[in-house]
Amino acid sequence: MLAGSRAAHDPVAEAAGVPCKALTPIGNTPMVFRVLETLKTAQTISRRILCGPGSSIIDQEPRLRSCIDSQEIEWIAPQSTPSTSAAFAMQSIPHETPILITTADHALLTPEMVDYFCSKAQASQSDVIAGLVPSDIVQEAFPQSKRTVMKFKDQGYCGCNLFAFLTPQGRTMATFWQQIEQERKKPLRLIGTLGWMAVLRFLTGNLSLAQGLAGISKKLNLKINTVSLPFPQAAVDVDTVADWELVQKIVQERSVGT
Repeated sequence: MLAGSRAAHDPVAEAAGVPCKALTPIGNTPMVFRVLETLKTAQTISRRILCGPGSSIIDQEPRLRSCIDSQEIEWIAPQSTPSTSAAFAMQSIPHETPILITTADHALLTPEMVDYFCSKAQASQSDVIAGLVPSDIVQEAFPQSKRTVMKFKDQGYCGCNLFAFLTPQGRTMATFWQQIEQERKKPLRLIGTLGWMAVLRFLTGNLSLAQGLAGISKKLNLKINTVSLPFPQAAVDVDTVADWELVQKIVQERSVGT
């Protein structure tokens, strides 16, 4: 699980009064512990590795320090970006072992979501799998929430911070991920990386998800696929203060309903 910080002054962390976003409380429980508990309960997960937050922050959180010192969870220092953190963490895992990557701000993640995604991913015979949620069910469930939508010819999708690296070859995708991160603020270079025609077709609504996956798979010589999840909450992570408020409301409603 990735729990590093991209910016020195994260607005969510500052609003919550905590040293990093991963420790932002949801229902009096820091997000990072919610995700760790979900992974512990999921039947498809056997080992939990936490990449981040930094050691100075961990020393400020006794419960997290205790979990690491007792080896209940493994900890790896975060790197400069999510992609470099993921690549670094993979080095500690045997090459033949499938890997699930998620994030500490995925506060609504449940064992059911994890097991659904992992089971579908393992049955796909792919190298790399990304989790997606159809945007229409996300919009229906959370009409007040602004989620990023990837608009393909056949369907719009929202990401859900679930990625599976299923084969040794699939781990090379982390290198491409790093390249995308490096070029994300340089549109022309990014378009050159992905291919002009693919980008043009996507922007004009003429690219299907299957066509996009086939193009990237061919470019990287990998079998890359997706799992569509039927859980709208899987698409809600805590990127903004508004997201934090929404997630707190959802968790509160859950507790009232149980």
